[in-house]
Amino acid sequence: MPCRTTDELNELVQEAKKYTDGGKVADYIPALAKANPEELSVAIFHDDGTCVSAGDIQQKLTLQSVSKVLTLALALIDYGEEAVFDKVGYEPTGDPFNSIVKLEFSPSKPLNPMINAGALAVTHMIKGKDADERFERILSFIQELAGNSSIGFSHEVAQSEYETSDLNRALCYFLKQHGVIDEDVEELLKVYTKQCAIEMDCLDLARIGCVFSMDGLEPVTNRRLIPAHVARLCKTFMVTCGMYNASGEFAVRVGIPAKSGVSGGIMGSVPNRFGIGILGPALDEKGNSIGGIKLLESMSAKYKMSMF
Repeated sequence: MPCRTTDELNELVQEAKKYTDGGKVADYIPALAKANPEELSVAIFHDDGTCVSAGDIQQKLTLQSVSKVLTLALALIDYGEEAVFDKVGYEPTGDPFNSIVKLEFSPSKPLNPMINAGALAVTHMIKGKDADERFERILSFIQELAGNSSIGFSHEVAQSEYETSDLNRALCYFLKQHGVIDEDVEELLKVYTKQCAIEMDCLDLARIGCVFSMDGLEPVTNRRLIPAHVARLCKTFMVTCGMYNASGEFAVRVGIPAKSGVSGGIMGSVPNRFGIGILGPALDEKGNSIGGIKLLESMSAKYKMSMF
């Protein structure tokens, strides 16, 4: 079903675009440095299958850290809550997403699954006989959530991230030293960098967000894709940790479960109403889309989205 564009939503996008000058693209990953910092687009996918949009929603984005929520859901389906949270904690952190600091104080368990150390521990748990099979399971799961079997990944972005992943390598070796992971670090990084490079458009992202908003049910058909308790757990982490170390302020100003990535993508889930997919590559100092945050603040006020 095609999205319709509304003047109201387009006006909100145009207003939020004014803030993109204050951000910068994630140029520390060479492939992401090519993004247009002025881009800002949004799709809203409702639980009845209808959608509205503004901007170029066919522009592709790589999931980056948005993928952390999706691999967490898959790991919870595979192993259950007790096993997963034996490896990662529940607690938010005020540190940057790629920080190693908290591991020094709690070496046996990353604080939560939304920081890089925690996400690497979760990806380590994905079932499969080798890196290729594990990645294919992640990709197939995401294709099912989006209702789009053509979703793939950007080889360029995956390779670019793999070649510049020295900090993530350091995190992996730290985790391996303390028994959180027990596989070859390079094999884990192959899965993780491909996972982050999974590519889709805003409509795909909004549709996945809608699945979470409906506690794991597929919009329109009501087919269950994620157990309800798993979807609720993931949304809780989106609220407490999903917007990096700006999650508290985001909860106050917007008030919905959301997860961002350094490609400028944001996936939002307004409980029992709709999913949101945003692309805005210009990032603020925390690594969140600067235009996307402003847009969500305006949308939350106009459409009364906050769950609080």
